[in-house]
Amino acid sequence: MSRYAIGIDYGTESGRVMLTSIETGEEAAWALIPYPNGVLETALPTGEKLGHDWALQDPRDYLHVVEQGVPQVLKQSGIKPEQVVGIGTDFTACTMLPTLAEGTPLCTLPEFETRPHAWVKLWKHHAAQPQADKINRIGKKRKEKALEMYNWAHSSEWFFAKALQIVEEDFAVYEKAGKLIEAADWIVWQLTGNERRNECTAGYKDMWLKGDGFPSKDFFAALDPRMANIVEEKLATTFYPLGSRAGGLTAAMAAKTGLLEGTPVAVGHIDAHAGVPACGVTGPGVLVMIMGTSLCHMLMANERRIVEGVAGVVEGGIVPGYYGYEAGQAAVGDLYGWFFKAFGVKPDEITAKAAALRPGQSGLVALDWWNGNRSVLMNADLSGVLVGATLSTGPHEIYRALIEATAFGTLTVIRAFEREGIQINRLMACGGLPEKSPLVMQIFADVTNRTIELPRSLQGSGLGAAMHGAVSGGAFANIAEAAGKMGGASGQAYVPNPEANRIYTQLYEQYLALHDWFGRGGTDIMKRLKAIRAGA
Repeated sequence: MSRYAIGIDYGTESGRVMLTSIETGEEAAWALIPYPNGVLETALPTGEKLGHDWALQDPRDYLHVVEQGVPQVLKQSGIKPEQVVGIGTDFTACTMLPTLAEGTPLCTLPEFETRPHAWVKLWKHHAAQPQADKINRIGKKRKEKALEMYNWAHSSEWFFAKALQIVEEDFAVYEKAGKLIEAADWIVWQLTGNERRNECTAGYKDMWLKGDGFPSKDFFAALDPRMANIVEEKLATTFYPLGSRAGGLTAAMAAKTGLLEGTPVAVGHIDAHAGVPACGVTGPGVLVMIMGTSLCHMLMANERRIVEGVAGVVEGGIVPGYYGYEAGQAAVGDLYGWFFKAFGVKPDEITAKAAALRPGQSGLVALDWWNGNRSVLMNADLSGVLVGATLSTGPHEIYRALIEATAFGTLTVIRAFEREGIQINRLMACGGLPEKSPLVMQIFADVTNRTIELPRSLQGSGLGAAMHGAVSGGAFANIAEAAGKMGGASGQAYVPNPEANRIYTQLYEQYLALHDWFGRGGTDIMKRLKAIRAGA
């Protein structure tokens, strides 16, 4: 009897449920379930308005993905519940929420449903930038090791910036919360009835260092005296390695999904990190790009080094036995999506016109900071720039310049690694963009002057989640063994064009000039414009 694992991949706008053969890694069935409430950026479902840079979600949407998606894939495939050896999940991060001590989200309580801070703060919630600045300022002054490991650049996207924002702006929510928890861990809690927090999310997003734990009470008290005991009162002190079993599926969840009660469930995972072994990558030297609404650059090495703009170096954070590095860009697919919507163009038509252009033909260069800069500058207050536009500039030229800007951003990340002596021998790409846009992939290859390989499954995060589910169910001894069976390269690749790279090398110098002027202190005009907008 064939055996399968289920991977549930929680993205920004939807969740994908994948049923995958553990013998071959092939997808037997999958279901894409949009979140009914999507991303809440302007108002709550109850009508309350949100401020600038807010991004919230409804945790009930995450349960909706499970309850709708799992029965769908079982029905599509026709397999029996007893053939499922395990379930794995992955999540965008840091996505966090306040709950009661037993896990009920505060936003589902009538007395808190109109209060924005009671809802899930999605990864791209940037309204906590003042709190992130405060954390970095105090952490650097105190020489906190946890901050040093993140280049003294705690992000507004991360856990404690969001937690501090709750404390400072709606302390009643903080007081009521029995737990502040990553959504990656919350959904596992709902599936199993066990609160089992994972090392990956804690390490990359929550300032938890393996062997050292969290920063001291004194540090949290320096942020706000009311936060002194946040770890003991709202978080946890025990964290579980990737692939470990969080528990078995509860009877209630078994009834809703059609699976067997007790089906093994792995501890949670970050979406990008789960995608690395799905590409067959379980060791150093290969930069894996998970390309979707944002872009995550994942790399492993034998040692920990401080690399500019790296959003964390975590021991065992990707694969046990190696230090996992994470860098990234906050807007890639999101940026292209903005363009399509803002200019009212059809993606297929504009892509064909953009592909017909030669590198440099438009005379344009852009900065890809429409959602701030994650790496290497770690500054959410930065915004987008387009230089070189004239009255004859067409939408297709702007679109191509935006693609080129995102590729230049990736090249900047690669160079940061190489400056610290961390070798990158190969590039691999998975996610929605490699599946949808050959133009994007060719430009990335031409700009970086590197061949970009594609994996067998472009839905690497979901496959990686399924692989960890299989490990938790005992089908494999470890994730490397699972990767050998279920992951790997497809043989398809994008090869750089030398002539295109020659021109892009010239354009990249112009990108760097803008990058350093706007991003390294030449001017703070972007921050001043944001302040004017907020005041208006």
